[in-house]
Amino acid sequence: MTTAKINWLLLVNAALGNFLAGTTSRIFSVSLPTVAHSLETTIVGISWAVIAYQISQISLSLIFGRIGDIYGRQTLFGFGLMVSSVAALLCGLSQNVTQLILFRLFQGVGASMTQSQGRALAMESMPKEASGRAQGYMTTAFHSGVLVGPSLGGLIIDYIHWRAIFFFLIPIALAGIILTLVNRMKGNTPERVAVDDAQKTIDYIGALLLIAATVTLIAVIDHRIMESLASAMRAVLIAAFALFFLGFLQRERSTASPILDLSLFRIRMFSLSSATLLLVGVAQVMIGFLLPFYLQDVLHLTPSFIGLLFISAPVFTVTLSPLVGWAVDKLGPRLPATVGIGFLVAAGFFGSFLSTDSHWTAAVGVLALWGLATAMFFTSNHTAMISCVPPQHRGVATGAIYVVFGLGTTFGVSLGTLLLTAAFRYYSGDPAATPTPANPMVFVQAMNFSFLVGGCMALAAMFCSALRGERKQAQ
Repeated sequence: MTTAKINWLLLVNAALGNFLAGTTSRIFSVSLPTVAHSLETTIVGISWAVIAYQISQISLSLIFGRIGDIYGRQTLFGFGLMVSSVAALLCGLSQNVTQLILFRLFQGVGASMTQSQGRALAMESMPKEASGRAQGYMTTAFHSGVLVGPSLGGLIIDYIHWRAIFFFLIPIALAGIILTLVNRMKGNTPERVAVDDAQKTIDYIGALLLIAATVTLIAVIDHRIMESLASAMRAVLIAAFALFFLGFLQRERSTASPILDLSLFRIRMFSLSSATLLLVGVAQVMIGFLLPFYLQDVLHLTPSFIGLLFISAPVFTVTLSPLVGWAVDKLGPRLPATVGIGFLVAAGFFGSFLSTDSHWTAAVGVLALWGLATAMFFTSNHTAMISCVPPQHRGVATGAIYVVFGLGTTFGVSLGTLLLTAAFRYYSGDPAATPTPANPMVFVQAMNFSFLVGGCMALAAMFCSALRGERKQAQ
């Protein structure tokens, strides 16, 4: 492969968009208590700002992926960066929690526009035999944002103001917009894939059904939403999801230009890679979301020290992802992805042996295994999902990545919370108990159970990954 074959400007632009997405996803999380206090709301109230971003990002990624396939990825990518910059400004100017929730919803729209195009653009910026390396660079870019976001956000909050964490995102988005314009001025854009005239229309009915089905599904599997509703409303919500989802499937079967071409799931690599991604999303959350409580409330480590420990996972991901991409180009995605999930299995089973007097290095071991799994799996799996579909469907495949993983993490939080509560009540002997580190022995026993189930979910994902077969690059 020669450097002349690589569209470096386009690759850097796509990577910058992924870095922005990674930073945006993490920099807000460290400010939640501060923002809640400043806007005079509760943790429950501020959590809706997190949910709003997730809802718009997950529900719109497939739709914008399809729009990019039809009208051009780079144009939509540039519009997404513009939306992201405006949304960041509005979030920073929010005067109450209602405004912040609405503007975070808008910010999620921008994220869905850029992320549904970024990985496909990266693949098109490099020769087809370097598709793994392209995805490795994108994984490194995203997790670089994940790495710097929390620490940088903490510094901004301590020395400037919480509003500045949103203003900090604007120059990154503007740099991406400038690169997009330069690319277009130089004619430095990927060749458009020919699409039949009959397939150049947007299925608006299908899009509305997809949004409705996704939003109701997120509501059904998000324990925060379900707990806020009466029993009757929960039943209505579940029935609404079933209705919208079945209606969407029927619409996609009958329309000439579907948002999601269901025939893609006949591609073994695509369908099994999607199932694997869903299971990994669930397992990752179940293994990772309890560790901060364990480190702070059981081992009594300081928040600043815990923040340093949590750097270990993204450091592995940032440094190893390009190497994994090279391996994917040589070996195909199945072996690196399956081995990567093996590290996640080890993290879950190892975490199930943590105790109230374990040394903090044991938790770092779990985080390190978690980071190795992330580096090896995501680069490999994303390459598989995007490269196995025809080029005119790469935007949809990229959007599917964020939809499937977003649903997996949301389901992981709900399932993890449910299992933790059930295990805590079982070990404490109190059928009405709420999980709390105030009873460290019982809390750790319940946490071990959650880790064990997460490891089993990862084992199921490992099985799916091994069945996906060898890669066949779509022509």
